[in-house]
Amino acid sequence: MKRLLSIEFQKIWKNRASKILVLTYFILLSFIALIASIKFSIGSFEIRIADQGIFNFPYIWHFNTYVGAYFKIFLAIVIVSMMANEYTYGTLKQNLIDGLSKKEFILSKFLVVLSFALATTLFIFLLTLILGYSFSSYNEASIVFSDLEYLGAFFVKLLGFFSFCLFLGILVKRSAFALGFLFVWFVLEKLFYGIFKFAILDGNSKKEDLADKIADFLPLEAMSNLISEPITRLNAVKTIETTIGGEQVLRDYSIHFSQISIVLVWTIIFILTSYFILKKRDL
Repeated sequence: MKRLLSIEFQKIWKNRASKILVLTYFILLSFIALIASIKFSIGSFEIRIADQGIFNFPYIWHFNTYVGAYFKIFLAIVIVSMMANEYTYGTLKQNLIDGLSKKEFILSKFLVVLSFALATTLFIFLLTLILGYSFSSYNEASIVFSDLEYLGAFFVKLLGFFSFCLFLGILVKRSAFALGFLFVWFVLEKLFYGIFKFAILDGNSKKEDLADKIADFLPLEAMSNLISEPITRLNAVKTIETTIGGEQVLRDYSIHFSQISIVLVWTIIFILTSYFILKKRDL
């Protein structure tokens, strides 16, 4: 495995565009810390974002993993470009001629995907600890490490998304078309949900839950559902909701094993399908 990883990271690191994207990705992730410096005024009141509790333990685990997931598109570009370069420069065929099996080739790509997901998760873990201990009102160990399941969900989310991008890179062969296909897939999922909910079920409120449950099994939707939005957990937002609506809206922010299982199953499907395509394709 070490040999396979070494081969893949040499390919990535020797590609200038990929190197810049990887560095940009981790630099942008660190910009989460800049949120602490944001201030704005409402009349005579000055509000500092960091003072609203977003960097308090354990809430910060939820906030950072949710925000950090938005930057994953940078590594998605690296992954689909990685596959496109294999076809463009003939390195895939040369690797196979040199004795690398197709199973080892797919394994090497999956190890890169796994490494990206692990590295990002570790980076978010360290960044969260630094920000939390710098700004949090609570620093007891029992509180600091009480919501680490968000970090686990974050890792699974990245692993599933990067595996999907690897599958698209193998399927489409061209990075621009693969990224375009990713956007099309996203739109198709939303269209499917909308058509099923409002056309087939005719907006029947009793059946709307069925549409939601079916949509939960779609790959991108399943990944999105892993970590719910954290903003409405803030006390300031809850106060505004109660003031405007008269009552507090109950929401479920927890991580569910069933949602993690769906994403892991899709991850396996993407990797096995990638291997099947490569095995059957005439190179």
